[in-house]
Amino acid sequence: MNTIKVSVKDRLATITFSRGKSNALNGELITELDDMLKNISADDNIGGVILTGTAPFFSAGLDLVELYEYDEVQAKAFWKLFLNFTANLVAFKKPLIAAISGHSPAGGCVIALACDYRIMAEGQFIIGLNEVPVGIIVPNSIFQLYSFWLGKAEATRSLLTGKLYNPEEALKVGLIDELVKNESLLTAAERKIKKYMELESNTWSQSKLNIREELIRAVSADQTEALDKMLAQWWSPTTRQILKTIIASLQRK
Repeated sequence: MNTIKVSVKDRLATITFSRGKSNALNGELITELDDMLKNISADDNIGGVILTGTAPFFSAGLDLVELYEYDEVQAKAFWKLFLNFTANLVAFKKPLIAAISGHSPAGGCVIALACDYRIMAEGQFIIGLNEVPVGIIVPNSIFQLYSFWLGKAEATRSLLTGKLYNPEEALKVGLIDELVKNESLLTAAERKIKKYMELESNTWSQSKLNIREELIRAVSADQTEALDKMLAQWWSPTTRQILKTIIASLQRK
């Protein structure tokens, strides 16, 4: 595996994103993570998963530099992959905790939102969905995931402005559940997930899936129409120009 690292101890798997400094999401990372979670889901020797990164990032979101160069076939395949991966993540049956080690905008936030509990490190970090200012149409499935935790009113307000929260703000609105010092991040995540893992596994898993029934239905629905709208905007001159400006800024850093 080139983009993630996996360790297993006492039936707990810790998956650390390991793709450069910012863990930007590309097809390889998403595929490796999706495949690993499918394997873990079927492995009775693993009872739960922690997802984490390395400060100052959890994941910077989609790799816009790479995506910008895709042709139409590649772009459609990637977005389909990402939406299918999100659906799989939301329906993951075992305890899944995000230990958010730093910045987590856009796609990084989506991964965290799919987890059962989010613990974030203190610091000058950002988290949230900022797709609209970037020129990317947010499909209903992602909005439903956002509003599952924030409520529809807060999710609507923040999504339509592309608001990015600092950790304290994120805690206040329910985007994250706990805020700890960076050195305590994994310890806090392990403490929380072990409480889940101590419970009868089938009861816990089925209860999770029952609670998420409507959400799972929303993210697993046919995404063809939403994807067509996203891609039409993706290739529009205005979005291409926004992306070009963002990429130029990223490359200067």
